[in-house]
Amino acid sequence: MNIELTDEQKTQIINSEDVYAIMQKVLLREDIIDQEKEHFWIIGLTTRNKILFVELVSLGSVNATTVEPMNVFRVAILKNAVQVILVHNHPSGDLTPSMADGDVTDRLIQVGRIINVQVIDHLIISPESYISFESIGLFAKLQASLKWMPAYEITRCIRAEEKKIRKEAVLVAEVKGEKRGLRKGKKEGIEIGEERGEKRGLKKGREEGIGIGEERGEKNKAIEMAKVMKKDKKSVEEIQKYTQLTEVEIHKL
Repeated sequence: MNIELTDEQKTQIINSEDVYAIMQKVLLREDIIDQEKEHFWIIGLTTRNKILFVELVSLGSVNATTVEPMNVFRVAILKNAVQVILVHNHPSGDLTPSMADGDVTDRLIQVGRIINVQVIDHLIISPESYISFESIGLFAKLQASLKWMPAYEITRCIRAEEKKIRKEAVLVAEVKGEKRGLRKGKKEGIEIGEERGEKRGLKKGREEGIGIGEERGEKNKAIEMAKVMKKDKKSVEEIQKYTQLTEVEIHKL
């Protein structure tokens, strides 16, 4: 049964308080006798959270009402609602969600996913107060439930999670591999650098050694020449001229 709303009531829903402000008035409009029965309403919303309709989908007994998914979503589909809010009352005034309340919400969330009409909250109301499944954290738990999720959807979720885990594992392995490669590359680089440095040092050492050896050879040659000239009674000046030895070096011979 469609609930007539004023233009003012067909407003944009910001939070659960906005929903209760409207649904409290709807509940109080019911006959006193009917207020003692459980009602189950669906509120259809646009993408901008503007109310399209409020529909009474079930009227039950004092402590229960039967809710069939197709009765809930029939109007939503016909009136192009993209998201809905579920509302029902507890005539006892105790707003604590029952197991049945959680179960029906869980089921309707999953049906909504299949037909692309998102269920975004469930309110339990009385004439004096209300609770929101979203506000108390229950809605998020029901969204994560697998109880009413179709088998193919569970499989898809598992595969998606497996793919995510594999991707993360590859990234972790790449980071570890890069670190190992860096350490190995650094070690090999040091070894190559040391080898190249050793070769350059060896070449340079040889060149310097050859130079020193040649220099010593020339020196020894000059000394032997000076010794011979000294035996031949040559003057120090003449010996210096041919050997490039110093006067002190010549006198030591």
